[in-house]
Amino acid sequence: MTSLFRRRAQALKTILKNPNISSKLAFIKPSQNPITPISQPPRVSTCRHFSTKSSKFPEYEMPSVTWGVVQGRKEKLVSRVIICDYLKGIGIVPDELEDLELPSTVEVMRERVEFLQKIGLTIDAINEYPLMLGCSVRKNIIPVLGYLEKIGIQRSKLGEFVKNYPQVLHASVVVELVPVVKFLRGLDVEKQDIGYVLMKYPELLGFKLEGTMSTSVAYLVSIGVNPRDIGPMVTQYPYFLGMRVGTMIKPLVDFLVSLGLPKKILARMFEKRAYILGYDFEETVKPNVECLISFGIRREALASIIAQYPQIIGLPLKAKLSTQQYFFNLKLKIEPDGFARVIERMPQIVSLNQNVIIKPVEFLLGRGIPAENVAKMVVKCPQLIALQVGLMKNSFYFFKSEMGRPMKELVEFPEYFTYSLESRTKPRYQKLQSKGIRCSLAWFLNCSDRRFEERLQGDYIEIESGGPSFCMGGKLELPGSEVVSDVEDESDDEVLYRHTVSL
Repeated sequence: MTSLFRRRAQALKTILKNPNISSKLAFIKPSQNPITPISQPPRVSTCRHFSTKSSKFPEYEMPSVTWGVVQGRKEKLVSRVIICDYLKGIGIVPDELEDLELPSTVEVMRERVEFLQKIGLTIDAINEYPLMLGCSVRKNIIPVLGYLEKIGIQRSKLGEFVKNYPQVLHASVVVELVPVVKFLRGLDVEKQDIGYVLMKYPELLGFKLEGTMSTSVAYLVSIGVNPRDIGPMVTQYPYFLGMRVGTMIKPLVDFLVSLGLPKKILARMFEKRAYILGYDFEETVKPNVECLISFGIRREALASIIAQYPQIIGLPLKAKLSTQQYFFNLKLKIEPDGFARVIERMPQIVSLNQNVIIKPVEFLLGRGIPAENVAKMVVKCPQLIALQVGLMKNSFYFFKSEMGRPMKELVEFPEYFTYSLESRTKPRYQKLQSKGIRCSLAWFLNCSDRRFEERLQGDYIEIESGGPSFCMGGKLELPGSEVVSDVEDESDDEVLYRHTVSL
């Protein structure tokens, strides 16, 4: 083989030395020239984002000088040894490059390393994925980086992006990257959010459209997620696009449904907090549900708790419940059973700062209410301990100075503090005064505006109760089938969703 190349080279020299032949070749047009110089192939169009005028990245006047150079086996081995020695000298371990085709000269390899360093990659980052050294600056790296910048990834973040997902340098812009971006836009991800989404989850660029991503979206829509909300969900938590339905999403949904949560409510939860889909079912969700039961939470109250505070199934719950239960027992004199009822009514308390909790309690104690009565008030209406003390002062002042009622009524109806003084308590009390009606706090506060007007027009006072009762899957009702709602024909699921605190 070597002798054949030598004979051909000798023949080429003889032809070029012949003046008659060389003069004829000089008049042949480039398109007709049968001998195309292999060291200068046609220019490859590169992304304009990396031009010399506006970029810190070098613009190469010529492609790598080794393109088209034919090496024998011996020359290749020698070149590989030289390149590996160079890489070792700058701290790169070339072991993983054994089966990788390397450039013909050390100059081209140096060019690649320096280019990667210019975009922000360190030697350690290159060592984490040395296969990136097999990517041509011209044919791979520049087109990919140019496209990433075009879709919204800041140039200063390109190095970080490549470090997090170096496989992107092997991708084809047209065949692999563009279709994924078009898919995301088709899900209603805003154009300006594409870069943000990919920075959070760059592996999306390696997914097949007809695989996991499409399946995840189709399943969520099937349980009631609004298709128009998929885009915002992807922007908030793109990782669910990489989750398998059968092993990750569906088991979580089936488990929550088994606790009494309707799929419609789950869909609303996922739309608002897509990160719930990322809670580990076996390691976190199931243990947290079991933990709630172990602390005295009734099984029939689990659905209401999760609907009000979905994050509770993803918290380090045992530690939080233990801490809060001890605090409630020590400072508020509330027994474990009472603490369980508090969590059922307001599960957000597991994450509430203890300094916030103690201030309303101290305010009530400072008004002369005995500690045991304050404990009863908190168990009956846990929202008390999340109120601003300033608002409580105003309501208490109006209660004592304007209404002149005994403290016993506050203990029986602590929900009084949760109603707006200016928009509900004062206007309604003034109407009662004008009609000369004397009634309990619950009678004129715990009802809709329409029901209150109906009561004012009546010639009787209805049988009173201690407040609304909640039944999972039903409406908030008072005795006598009175619905505490301005809308009388809501479905059960709609009422449950409307009364969740967090959504």
